[in-house]
Amino acid sequence: MSGRTLNRLQAFFNGDDAAPLTLTEGRDHLRLRTLVLLRWLAILGQTGMVLLIAYVFGFQIRLWTCLAIIMASAWLNLVLTLNRRNAHRMHGWEAAIQLSFDALQLTALLGVTGGLNNPFCLMLVAPATVAAANLPTRFALPVIGVAIASAFGLAFWSLELPWLPGESFELPDIYRYGFLSAIIVGIAFTAGYAWQAALESTKMEQALSATQAVLEKEHRLSALGGLAAAAAHELGTPLGTIQVVAKEMLRSLKTTDPLYEDAQLLVSQSQRCRDILKSLSTKPEQRDSVYDEIPLKTFLEAAAAPYAASRRKFEISVTSEDGDADSLRIRRRPEWLHAVSAFVENATDFARTTVFLSFDVTRSFVSLTIEDDGAGFSPDILSRLGEPYISSRVYGEDDELPAGKAAGQSHSGMGLGFFIAKTLCEHTGATVTFGNREEGGAYVRALWRREPVDILSIDV
Repeated sequence: MSGRTLNRLQAFFNGDDAAPLTLTEGRDHLRLRTLVLLRWLAILGQTGMVLLIAYVFGFQIRLWTCLAIIMASAWLNLVLTLNRRNAHRMHGWEAAIQLSFDALQLTALLGVTGGLNNPFCLMLVAPATVAAANLPTRFALPVIGVAIASAFGLAFWSLELPWLPGESFELPDIYRYGFLSAIIVGIAFTAGYAWQAALESTKMEQALSATQAVLEKEHRLSALGGLAAAAAHELGTPLGTIQVVAKEMLRSLKTTDPLYEDAQLLVSQSQRCRDILKSLSTKPEQRDSVYDEIPLKTFLEAAAAPYAASRRKFEISVTSEDGDADSLRIRRRPEWLHAVSAFVENATDFARTTVFLSFDVTRSFVSLTIEDDGAGFSPDILSRLGEPYISSRVYGEDDELPAGKAAGQSHSGMGLGFFIAKTLCEHTGATVTFGNREEGGAYVRALWRREPVDILSIDV
């Protein structure tokens, strides 16, 4: 992949561009309609349970107090339903206020129905989980704090648990405090799990969007060749007419005529224009070896060419089971050049002296291997390498070290370029593996099956 393209994408995700989209801001997507619907479900559930306890089990319950607390949520929903913006996304702080209200409303209902003696205290986990999964961290934390504070409040204040007439139910204090600890741990763990899952989902979504943007840009650039050929064809006729007229004018003028030089200039420039249009209308394979089908070795050389000034040596090889490696060709596709260039750039950054690029072709498989003689991947990151925003390599003693770095220190980045390259290869059916070489350094290998479809369009 083009280093400049990757740098721009990584700069965008690093926040170097104006008005960047951060990962936490990307999760600010709760709709008012969603919260209203969830609240209606909670209202139905709370009302049904209160009526069940009062009229089916016959327990002594403060029915009207409970219904008044439930009605507070119903009134809030009615007011919000009349708002025409209920289908729109809310700001993070709006959602945080509403979820905090839900936590406090549930706390009040639990407080008049037994507090920590009420097994439905577990429902305090719900608002915190919704906030952690859908809101930026700065708005989710207050909701989680309200839920935990509510659980603490129930430990010190609550009315009796609704029970049979003339009887009461009270749990031992040690059990109640154990239940309190379980609720707090449940809130923290569930919210943390939901936050991490949502964050990973957002990372993947944004990284895939970046991949799509790179491909769309490359396809637009490729389409320019067709537009140029069409323009050359359309302009060729009028330009030919201009050239014929200019030649006729030149022949009718004497060399001493003041207009002779102007006519001569007009003929030469019109011929130059025709030559330019001819080059634009030339078939791609005739004017640039990067286009259409090119030898495998030429393809690897083209991928390594942008990094020739890095003072690294590139060893390129192509082997074939049939022994005729020079006849192997590859069709030029944006995915190939982007992916291989990205892997080459990564290897060049960390190689001490040499980067190895090789194609191995058999009757059943095509293998692309890119290796370097650097320090290799850090062991603690190797199992997660290939995921977006995860990257780590160790600087060797011979590496070109940036300011503030020393040999043996790790380099951590976003890993977006590696992820995009891996995704592009896998999109075409490749199996991508990577690891550290026994003799030192790292390797990346992509393996395609040649049957039933010749993925790389290799002609033997």
